[in-house]
Amino acid sequence: MTRLFYSLLCGVGGFALAGQALAQDGEPRPASAPERAPQTEASEDDIVVTALRRSENLQDVPVSVSALGGEALEKQRLMQVSDLAGSIPNLQASTVAGDGLAIFSLRGVSMSDFSFNQQGPVATYFDEVYKGSFPLLPLAMFDLERVEVLRGPQGTLYGKNTTGGAINFISRKPGYDTEAYLRIGYGNYDRIDAEGAVQTALGDKAAARIAFTFARADGWFKNLLPGKPAGSAVRQYGVRASFLLEPSDDLDFVLRLSTSLQNPIEYGILGRPVGTAGIGGGVYEMFGGASYFRTGLGRRETESDNVGRHRHRTYGASFTGNWHVSDSLTVTSVSSYDYGKLFVLDEGDGTPLRVLEADLRGSGRQFSQDLRLSSDSDGPFNFILGAYYNYEKLRNATSAGFYSDIDVNGDGALDADDCVDSAFAVSCIYRNRYAQVRKSAAVYSDVNYKLSDQVVLRGGLRYTRDVGNVRGYSAQIEGPDGTPIVNTIPGDDPFDFGAAASARFRKGIVTGKVGIDFKTADDDLLYASFSRGYRANAFNAQAYFSPTELNVADPETVNAYELGFKTRFLDRAVTLNGAIFYYDYRSQQAISVDSTTHTQSLINIPKSRIFGGELELVVRPVDGVRINAGLGLLSTKIREGTLTGVSLEGNRLPNAPKVGLSVGLDWDVIETRNGKLSWGVNGSYTSKQYFDLFNTDRTAQKGYVLVNSNLTYRFADDRYGIGIWAKNIFDKYYARYTLDLSGAGFDYVHLGDPRTYGVSLDAKF
Repeated sequence: MTRLFYSLLCGVGGFALAGQALAQDGEPRPASAPERAPQTEASEDDIVVTALRRSENLQDVPVSVSALGGEALEKQRLMQVSDLAGSIPNLQASTVAGDGLAIFSLRGVSMSDFSFNQQGPVATYFDEVYKGSFPLLPLAMFDLERVEVLRGPQGTLYGKNTTGGAINFISRKPGYDTEAYLRIGYGNYDRIDAEGAVQTALGDKAAARIAFTFARADGWFKNLLPGKPAGSAVRQYGVRASFLLEPSDDLDFVLRLSTSLQNPIEYGILGRPVGTAGIGGGVYEMFGGASYFRTGLGRRETESDNVGRHRHRTYGASFTGNWHVSDSLTVTSVSSYDYGKLFVLDEGDGTPLRVLEADLRGSGRQFSQDLRLSSDSDGPFNFILGAYYNYEKLRNATSAGFYSDIDVNGDGALDADDCVDSAFAVSCIYRNRYAQVRKSAAVYSDVNYKLSDQVVLRGGLRYTRDVGNVRGYSAQIEGPDGTPIVNTIPGDDPFDFGAAASARFRKGIVTGKVGIDFKTADDDLLYASFSRGYRANAFNAQAYFSPTELNVADPETVNAYELGFKTRFLDRAVTLNGAIFYYDYRSQQAISVDSTTHTQSLINIPKSRIFGGELELVVRPVDGVRINAGLGLLSTKIREGTLTGVSLEGNRLPNAPKVGLSVGLDWDVIETRNGKLSWGVNGSYTSKQYFDLFNTDRTAQKGYVLVNSNLTYRFADDRYGIGIWAKNIFDKYYARYTLDLSGAGFDYVHLGDPRTYGVSLDAKF
């Protein structure tokens, strides 16, 4: 998100320059069979997923998919969506938009424009509802049945076309048994959290479940400026009410209503001085002041003046219905409505000065409808036919101030005259605002045909039509007192502050997938596939100086080739899954700044290639011991493209480390008739990764290791439990995102969390 306004530094008069498991026992139930009981978590060896819109054992699904169930999420204390990155091979998460708003990179496919209006190449689904824009993303990591991560282009089964993959958050459905649970915890930084749920039958054909989460913690990024609070605090809650209705054996409906609020002191930013001029790049010295050097501060300490609350409110409603027309045919409808509002106050420099400061505001609403007919017959041929529609409307506004505490003319007042007298280089605030509407309609199909008991042919086609328009786009330059000075967009009349511009796009495209899978005599799975992914056109929301900046980027496409296997051996004591892939990545969208005019455009990088693979291993050497490991390997290369006049040929893609490794151990240490003591430890290694397309070495994150652990005691009746936990045990200091702002004398650094630890108590009723 910071990219939204920090690239403006290139235009400030030469003073600045502007990435297991729902565990169900037994065989998967057919898609047409209604669920009459709450889902339970049992053996982690038989993971059931709905990655292909059918309930199937993970080992039978011919795609690269990882799954984490509610119990695994709890054990590893995965509280934010960004925490998933340490457990899923080739998944990375940047939190530049805020600690609760992850920007995912999967197999090296990511985004470098973090504007509120952009939809990422890795789609996020919440109970089958696509939510792509920042204001609409809710709190998700509570009362979950499982999380599924699908790698590779999606489109023949999922609501939205994507080039990178899909992440599905699947909440627990209501059941007919009356039950409840409550979990409370306390940790360092005075963290208090709670999570719980209660469900009950509403007669013999309906049931309800209400779940909640709450967390509050002081900030760990200590602010030494008197009267200013610490950054990177936690203050959030979420509530979800779900209702199940089964009027007959052939009909079932689930209504979900949710809301969430995140309102913490904003994430702390480390301004890391570059060169000898200090933060401010020598500008303050020109006007009798002094730049800033972070003298005497610790590595997690700041003196930030522009500190305030991040506020993100969401509301959502979805209605899912299944009509089991016969034992082999099911009609499914998923309807949804979402509203969200987001405000981010960004302290851009981490200093008492006002080198950079911004606020970003966005609100949005969307309606979506997915309707599909699926078969589940005993014959050789099965299919899914569907239609999808999504309507999204966003309103966004951005304000970015540069050196807005400098009295340029020395008259004792900070006002519009200072901006004008500096030739629009210092003490100026740049603003823009706009409304964006995007509509996406598609018809899709997915079919498979059994040539024999061992060989299955698969294929799918999708036609998508995307339409978008931006209306009411305007941009102005203001003084530090908020007085408008000049209208830059549309710019026909520099003093007509009510004028606005517009832009639009229309695109229709066919995408699809073909594949073949083979089951061996030992029930192992081998598969091969080709798929084509598509990410729609995008508007440039970083237009500030000229109407020519308000352009539309072409769609991205990925041609993906994949070979994979899924196997078990040693009497099911060992599970080993893997895949290798090659991507031909075309027209990646990126922001480009003209060094002469300082105007910005959203461009396309013509060609890149990605080659890599994953391995996932689960071993049960003895009863009570489970070892798991995941390995992700990536080789990325830009083959053709320039950015801001600089050739990118040969560079690596951002947020794409060459090696990612995770290892975990779960051990039931002692089990008696009074209870069970369990210990778990997991660690992850991420090799060096770049955060920009230029491969700036100074801002890259070197390889690092994170280690987490938990110790839990559950009493014999399993009603009560107590646990202690720790994350980032060795207090590793690392960056989640870094941006080169050396023109202003510093690097913008968003740090990862330090060591955290605590205790939790839970009860089941």
